[in-house]
Amino acid sequence: MYLENPLEYILVIIVGFIAGSINTLAGGGSLLTLPTLIFLGLPPTVANATNRIGILFQATSAAAGYASKGVTNFPFNIYMGISALFGSVIGAKIAIEIDGQLFNRILAIIMVIVLLFIIFKPKQKESLINERLTGKYLFISIIAFFFIGIYGGFINAGIGIVIMIFLNSFNKLTLVKSNATKVSLVSIYTFAAVVYFAINNKIDWKVGFILAIGMSLGAWLSSRWSVDKGDNIIKVFMIIVISIMSIRLWFFS
Repeated sequence: MYLENPLEYILVIIVGFIAGSINTLAGGGSLLTLPTLIFLGLPPTVANATNRIGILFQATSAAAGYASKGVTNFPFNIYMGISALFGSVIGAKIAIEIDGQLFNRILAIIMVIVLLFIIFKPKQKESLINERLTGKYLFISIIAFFFIGIYGGFINAGIGIVIMIFLNSFNKLTLVKSNATKVSLVSIYTFAAVVYFAINNKIDWKVGFILAIGMSLGAWLSSRWSVDKGDNIIKVFMIIVISIMSIRLWFFS
């Protein structure tokens, strides 16, 4: 049994709130929640599966927040979500079968890659370029999100950034609309991953629902704000935390 200390409950909710905000505004929140759950004693595969409860509630909450502001991208988000859903089942199967120490090493490498991207990625500006959501662009997007779903089912850490880049650069969605689309499709494929992990008894439901409290609240509030709110503070915070976590996972796992 995990999280017997009430202070640990508070820590998980706070980290969840921060991660939910980061995931909604950009991506990479799992780079905070996953190591936190592992540090609190959950085995890596259980932490990975349990984290999906928070992500599912967070994505659903964020989607509702964007919808309350009139920002939706239906039915494109459903198409992408269904495609990613099939990929996520494959990724979840890989996640269950992988060795715990190898999982930590992979997570550490992903952290460093995402960290470098956060530091060096160019500033993107929203534009009035026509959205590319039909024809060959729809077909290519469906294929791309199948593979994105595989990664999402496997670890999910930093996937929001990947989705944002793809939707903004390939489909020419504004950052706000990219976020609204992202959280909708994440909620779809994460549901499939949760079911798969639950069938294989890999989820700590108590920890998952406690995490979901913080992540849902952070997602709801941040989804109703501009994507530019608090970017610099979040960036500095992520650089510091991800650096510490990646070193810890690589050398002391």
